[in-house]
Amino acid sequence: AEDLFTAAGRINVIGEHVDYCGGKVFPAALNLNCGVYGRKNGENVIRVAASDFKEVITLDIDKLDSYKGLKWGNYQAGVAYYLQESGTPIVGCDLLYDCTVPFGSGLSSSAAMEVSTAVALSEYAGVKYNKIDLALISQKAENKYAGVNCGIMDQFASVFGKKGNLIRLDCRSLEYKLEPFDPTGCKVVLFDTQVKHSLASSEYNVRRAQCEAGVAVILKHVGGIESLRDVMLEMLNTYKNEMDDVVYR
Repeated sequence: AEDLFTAAGRINVIGEHVDYCGGKVFPAALNLNCGVYGRKNGENVIRVAASDFKEVITLDIDKLDSYKGLKWGNYQAGVAYYLQESGTPIVGCDLLYDCTVPFGSGLSSSAAMEVSTAVALSEYAGVKYNKIDLALISQKAENKYAGVNCGIMDQFASVFGKKGNLIRLDCRSLEYKLEPFDPTGCKVVLFDTQVKHSLASSEYNVRRAQCEAGVAVILKHVGGIESLRDVMLEMLNTYKNEMDDVVYR
């Protein structure tokens, strides 16, 4: 028997690079998703494969921390590792990935893969699970295992997205509200710019470091600043001469 687990990609309407600065964002899930066909295999391994990828990767359940160097399969290994660390018993299974979210397109194929994996492994463990916890574990896999210092928005949108709605999310408190969205009389169009981006090797982590550098400058003068969310424009302009131009912008 085969089971199917799915999680969606996402588009962000407002708030690029705002999530890891503790701010508020406005994403939506797409009808493009990552589907995982799964079955328990009765062994102490997780096998992962994809419909467009010939290789089968075998992950040893007792050594889940040792797959960070994989070019493909590291996201799944990271999710399994942090689920295991959080107390979820990982059960041997075969997982086949069929993803309609284009890779490297900025539509969060990685989050869709992480969340669908987290749901599959949690279901096979037979434990009750909390959706926010699955989003946080998926983010942790991307941050600490795959080395991409992303915020929570992508995984949260993948978990909580609902047809006909946008998600108003406070990335600090994780309070959220679904906002009905019916663009009658207009269309929202996504353009494929043909620019591929791999988050781990792109400027993403650099941009995050620049945001933190700006906060560090202001924190020398003003107390209680945790992230850019707390910085007012007047503070920024008062201390701009202590920052380089990109950090200021």
